[in-house]
Amino acid sequence: MHRRRKRKLRLRAYPTVAAGHPDSALEVVVDVREDAARALAAACRCRWALDWAPAVADPAVNVVVVSTPNDQLVPVALAALDAGKDVLIEKPMGRDLPEARRLERAAADSGRRLKIGFNHRYHPAIAQARALAAAGRIGDLINVRVRYGHGGRAGYEKEWRGDAARAGGGELTDQGIHVLDLLQCLLGLPGEVLCYTQTAVWPVAPLEDNAFAMLRYRGGAVAPFHTSWTQWKNLFSL
Repeated sequence: MHRRRKRKLRLRAYPTVAAGHPDSALEVVVDVREDAARALAAACRCRWALDWAPAVADPAVNVVVVSTPNDQLVPVALAALDAGKDVLIEKPMGRDLPEARRLERAAADSGRRLKIGFNHRYHPAIAQARALAAAGRIGDLINVRVRYGHGGRAGYEKEWRGDAARAGGGELTDQGIHVLDLLQCLLGLPGEVLCYTQTAVWPVAPLEDNAFAMLRYRGGAVAPFHTSWTQWKNLFSL
């Protein structure tokens, strides 16, 4: 999901969250664009800033939500953990495995909570499927098939997602990470993985605009998935 879209969803959710948690309050919002920061602050009746570092260090802040391009996820989250804050960080948790492990170690050393924004597992239908499977209500899972994708938009390759240094990965990192999280929730860790990536349409090499995988699990279940930036119409199917 696009970061601006997520920001709008969080903004709409804020009044409900605040009503349900009267001891909590949004202290400060940070954006690199002053107009966006001012608008968010006005809507949420809080302070705004253009520099994340003072906001993260602010003694009034107990929890930090990190929703940035991938190259900024780890620096902001590390600073927050070092300042003694709990952190909700957007997926994919970093640009690569070393960054993710560095963040994992920092959370363990700090003793603070670190949560990754895998929101798909909380969609009502998926949550119900997980509950039914865990309770044995639908028998053994023999396979899970997932398709997830969108078609991008004009100039997509010029955005940060098309920049390998900033994004770290292409569609497999962008939306495929949600698929892998859901498969792990339902089936655990795979025993075997076969994966192919493809840069078919968008000029984003060395990043991929399509990824295909076949995962086999120790219990015998098989899970094929395809995640795509060339899906002609937005699609999520599990």
